[in-house]
Amino acid sequence: MSEKRIEMKFNPDLSGVLKGHTSRYSLVIATAKRAREISEEADAAGESIIEKPVSLALNEFINGDYVLVEPEEIRNI
Repeated sequence: MSEKRIEMKFNPDLSGVLKGHTSRYSLVIATAKRAREISEEADAAGESIIEKPVSLALNEFINGDYVLVEPEEIRNI
């Protein structure tokens, strides 16, 4: 029996989110925090999440549902 491998890549266009000198590091931290919120909200409501919370969180930033605002002191590093 042959095994079929399906390689799924999630490589969204982050240019819209990273405009205005937003760092990738800040995006990673914000996405992780939002993913944790999504997971905790689902647990509290007794719901199960089919899609990964990190994917949901990143999509929220890409779609503009959440806006990343960096502190002034790190904006131009």
